[in-house]
Amino acid sequence: MADMGRRARAAADAVRLAGPEIRSAALSAIAAAIRDGADAILAANAVDITRARANGLSEALIDRLALTPARVAAIAGAVDEIAAFPDPLGVETERWTRPNGLDIARVRTPLGVLAIIYESRPNVTADAAALCIRSGNVAILRCGSDCLDSSLAVHAAVVEGLVAAGLPADAVQLVPTPDRAAVGALLTGLDGNVDLLIPRGGKSLVARVQSEARVPVLGHLEGLNHTYLHAAADLDMARDIVVNAKMRRVSVCGSTETLLIDAEAAGRLLPPVAEALIDAGCELRGDARAQALVPAMSAAAEADWTTEYLAPILAVRIVDGLDAAVEHIRTHGSGHTEAIITDDAEAAAAFLNAVDSAIVLWNTSTQFADGGEFGFGGEIGISTSRLHARGPVGAEQLTSYKYVVRGTGQIRP
Repeated sequence: MADMGRRARAAADAVRLAGPEIRSAALSAIAAAIRDGADAILAANAVDITRARANGLSEALIDRLALTPARVAAIAGAVDEIAAFPDPLGVETERWTRPNGLDIARVRTPLGVLAIIYESRPNVTADAAALCIRSGNVAILRCGSDCLDSSLAVHAAVVEGLVAAGLPADAVQLVPTPDRAAVGALLTGLDGNVDLLIPRGGKSLVARVQSEARVPVLGHLEGLNHTYLHAAADLDMARDIVVNAKMRRVSVCGSTETLLIDAEAAGRLLPPVAEALIDAGCELRGDARAQALVPAMSAAAEADWTTEYLAPILAVRIVDGLDAAVEHIRTHGSGHTEAIITDDAEAAAAFLNAVDSAIVLWNTSTQFADGGEFGFGGEIGISTSRLHARGPVGAEQLTSYKYVVRGTGQIRP
């Protein structure tokens, strides 16, 4: 692990100083190598899935792990999108001239060596590699044991693309062991060679990284996301959005986990929305008022308001107005993504202003909490931190900045 850190640091300058054309060429070559290696990637994924089922992994988590020809093609397509994304390095975000004639510019620059720890999603191997290269960073990737074979196969394609473009293979390294001690080594910073840790996984992983890391951490807590049906919500819109927000893919962090319904319109909205959810295969757990309107709903326990299910389960609560919805989100949410469904623009504005999560939405699905959907070309995760980057973390958010000052001989009096 220490050697990986040293090799990553040695590769950092080559990636940073390579022109944007070289970084783009590397990404295009990576996408091509993923397509060419699809059979090998799928074969490795089959090994992972067999092992996961033998270990009793839930079907929802196996869905996050599983690859198909279409998903492999989508992984390559995402890398192509990142290749086409404007290179953020060297961009002047602001420039001004002081009264003494000094010309000062703020210019984007890479963060350096990023250690990214993630769990059962092999597509993150390609996404993380591509975003790091696009932003001029290098990466040390540590995947979960569930997706190790898949990730090794994807990583082989990444290295093939890097080398084809003339960048060092060490620009993206993958920890080749499931040994948990590797995570502990990353948390130490590998003798000062890791500049930023990014955990992407469950609450326990993120909590461990945040509590034990000796280097800065970009936090990505669980998605305890809420959709609030305001009294002025349109029924058809509410039904379509809620079913999509919960059931499109229950295993993603943008899935709605709690549905809040305004008491004023609960009788009009909740029964048909609940019926559509149940028909889609969703289990509902509600408070007493919600159960009274939908008898098929089971009783919610206190833990349901703070559970990221990542499964076809939805907590349901009736609230007395917008302020009560905001208070529930403030008390139980994780600061990830919240939505309001309403035809009342003033209510929407009040909700968007009052809720201080990384992403707030009006009349749309929480499943849009995704860097690709934001036009970022991909994401490393949804940051719930308040410093450096917040929300979808794409290539631009993986940069810092430096000040470039140009003078004509000025000296300070």
